[in-house]
Amino acid sequence: MKTYGIIGFPLTHSFSPRYFAHKFQQPGLDDYQYITGELEDLKKLDDWIVAHQIQGFNVTIPHKQAILPNINYFQPAALLIKAVNCVKVWWKSKTHYELIGFNTDVIGFRQSLEPLLKPHHTQALILGTGGAAAAVAYVLRKLRIPFLYVSRYPSRLSEIAYSDVTKELVSLHTLIINTTPLGMFPQVNDAPPFPYSFVTSQHLLYDLIYNPEETLFLKQGVAHGAMVKNGYEMLCLQAEASWKIWNA
Repeated sequence: MKTYGIIGFPLTHSFSPRYFAHKFQQPGLDDYQYITGELEDLKKLDDWIVAHQIQGFNVTIPHKQAILPNINYFQPAALLIKAVNCVKVWWKSKTHYELIGFNTDVIGFRQSLEPLLKPHHTQALILGTGGAAAAVAYVLRKLRIPFLYVSRYPSRLSEIAYSDVTKELVSLHTLIINTTPLGMFPQVNDAPPFPYSFVTSQHLLYDLIYNPEETLFLKQGVAHGAMVKNGYEMLCLQAEASWKIWNA
């Protein structure tokens, strides 16, 4: 039995366990299992890996950055973003191993975004400045799409406050990506404090949240004729990218 898993805290609403449980019901995959490691901190990470002989695991909140000191080798994207959400375990013996860190969010986001892009999607606004925003920014740089961060508390030259978002700015930045948790279940009546009245049919609103399927952020986009996309496909694509990495 090959064992994979996920670490984070809490893991009550985590996507990956359900995804891989369904995947491992497919013919030929009955010798695999996916377990949860609900670790409040990383002090017991080694015990968890060794006890279950983990072959690979996903990393979610709050450990995507905290795990960096545990990683022996990095995929370039993970190193640049300074966030790891997928780890391959390279076993040297029954008790000794090395960890290789990847960021598959960049794969999932890019593959789900690219088919939607139109020639007029030339500039973007990233709502939020956390780890997910860093993955989005990495992809936009690769796609050569200039962007600005929008934050409640801007602290860098590349960041502006929500109150600074004007109609002219929105008209120029036709790709708007929500990387904040605002609107995620169960707080479904929340949304970033964005001036949605400036959104038009030329805009693409992308929300990394997948639960609910249509967040208030996306509903606002639909109401103004924009194209919208939630984060479900991105999660599926990043999960499959993890699977390929573990079995490479």
